[in-house]
Amino acid sequence: MTDLGYTFKVLQRIGLLQPVMPHRLLGAGLELAKWGPGLPSGVGSAAKRYPQRTAIIDDAGELTWAELSGQVNQLTQALKDRGARPGDSIAVLARNHRFLVMALVATMQLGGRVLLLNTMASRSQLGELVQREDATVVILDQEFLEVAQDVDRSRLVLAWADDDAPDDLPTVATMIDGQPARAHPKPDRHGQIIIFTSGTTGLPKGARREEPKNLLPLIAFFGSIPYRGGSTVALAAPLFHSWGLLNFAFGLSTAPTYVLRRTFDAEQVLRDIESHRAEVLVVVPLMMQRMTDVDPAVIERTDVSSLRITATSGSALAGELANRYMDLFTDSVYNFYGATETGWVTIAGPEDLREAPGTAGTPPFRTTVKILDPDGRELPQGETGVIHVGNDMPFGGYTDGNTKSFADGLMSTGDLGHFDENGRLFVSGRDDDMIISGGENVFPRELEDALIEHPDVSDVVVTGIPDERFGQVLAAYVVLNPGATLSEDEVKAYAKGKVARFAVPARTVFLDELPRNATGKVMKRELPEIEQS
Repeated sequence: MTDLGYTFKVLQRIGLLQPVMPHRLLGAGLELAKWGPGLPSGVGSAAKRYPQRTAIIDDAGELTWAELSGQVNQLTQALKDRGARPGDSIAVLARNHRFLVMALVATMQLGGRVLLLNTMASRSQLGELVQREDATVVILDQEFLEVAQDVDRSRLVLAWADDDAPDDLPTVATMIDGQPARAHPKPDRHGQIIIFTSGTTGLPKGARREEPKNLLPLIAFFGSIPYRGGSTVALAAPLFHSWGLLNFAFGLSTAPTYVLRRTFDAEQVLRDIESHRAEVLVVVPLMMQRMTDVDPAVIERTDVSSLRITATSGSALAGELANRYMDLFTDSVYNFYGATETGWVTIAGPEDLREAPGTAGTPPFRTTVKILDPDGRELPQGETGVIHVGNDMPFGGYTDGNTKSFADGLMSTGDLGHFDENGRLFVSGRDDDMIISGGENVFPRELEDALIEHPDVSDVVVTGIPDERFGQVLAAYVVLNPGATLSEDEVKAYAKGKVARFAVPARTVFLDELPRNATGKVMKRELPEIEQS
C-alpha cells in the first residue's frame, strides 16, 4: 500500500474523513486553518463537528464539546484579564479532570508556555521549578497547596477546589463565571508545552515538546494503535506525563469522549469501561498490574468486552504482565516504547506480545530505528547497542539549553537494545544502568523480568552496587505478595534457573512497596542503601 493509501485508510478509521454537515465541516476546517494542528484546533474542531457529543466525563460530571470549547475561551479571557501575555509561563499542577484540560488549552490559545508539573513534586522542587521557569501563574489542585508554600500566593489559582477552599484564592470555576465564550484571535506567538522528565535521580528537566506541523505524526500513531472516531477513551494515565498528554492531544482529532478520574482505582476503571462501553484504556504498566490484582469475583462480573485497545507506556512492560492482563480481560494491549524527548520509537501490538513476550515492537510509519555502537556504526541484527530513532515528532530541547545526543542523524534514546530476526525490538535497559560484573556486561532488566514471574513476587527492581571482588554486582529489591514468604537464598536459587550466573542477585532486600512515581517509574534515589559486599 502506498503512503497515500495508508494515510487515507487511517484518516477514514479515526473519523476525519467521515461525512459531516457542510457548515460543521467548514467550521472545523477554519479552526485548523487558524491554529494549525494542536490543542486549540483540536478542541475547536471537535466542538464544530460534534457540539453535543460528550467530551469529558469526570468526577464533576459531564461536558459536551461545545461546553468545553466555550469554557476554554472563558478561561483564556480570564487569564488575559489577569495579565497573562504570549510567552508567559503558566505552571499547572493538577490531576486528571476538566480544569486541567481547560488550563492546558487556554494557555496554548494565549500563546503561553504550559509547565506541566508532576503531582509528586516536593515543596523544594515546586518552588525551584516555578522560579527557574519564571511562572507568572500557578494553577493547582487544592490538595497541592501545602507543597506550594514557597510560591508567591498571588500567583496561585485553584483548579480542583473542595468545599473548604481558601476564600482568598481564585478558582478556575469562579474565574470563568461571566466571561465571554467567544473565540480568541491567534496570538503573535505560538504556544508551547514543557513536560518535566521523571526526575528519578534528581531535579526534573523541562523538555520542550513542539506541536506537530502536519498530520504525519497522527498517521504514525493511529496507524499502529487502531483508535476509531468517536470512541470512549478511559484516560487513566496522568495528563502531566507525555504518555497521557499524547493520547489526549492526538485523540482530539477523533472527537472522542474522555473519561477522567482524579485518582486511579482499578475497580473504578473496570466500572467505567463497563458503564461507558469504553473502547480505549490509556494506562501505565503499574496500573495494569493493579487491574490484574483486582478480586477475581469482581473481574468475573464486570463486562469489559468493549475494550479494543489498552494503550500502555511510561515504564518497562514485562511480557508476563501483558499476557496475564490479556488472559483476564481482552487481547488489547499496545505497548508504546518511547520517551518525552524522542516521541515514539516502536509499538508492540497484542500479536507481538503473545508471540514475543517482552518485545517493544516494531517502528511505526515514517520512523527509523537503528542500533549503533559507541562510534555511531550500525550493528547487525541480534547485537546489542544504543537505540537511536528518527520520526516526525521533533524534540525542542531542554529548557536549560541542552539537548539529546545524535548519531547518524538519529536521536539517542539512552537505552540499549537489539532487533530479533523478525524485526522486533527488545530493550535491555538504560545504557547507564548496565553494569560490568567480573568482566561481563549485565543488564538489570533481564533479572527483573525473571523475578517478576515468581508466583510469590508482586514487584521488583534491580540495581547495581559496588563489589570489591567483581567490581559491581546486582541487588534485587523485592515486594512479596500478601502472605507470601521468601528468603534471600530462595531468590538466588530461583534466579540461577532463569538467568546467567553473573546476573544472579548478590543481595536481595525485601520491601513493603517500591518507591514509584505517578507514572510507575521507580524512584531509585529513594531505595534503601546497601552496604558494599
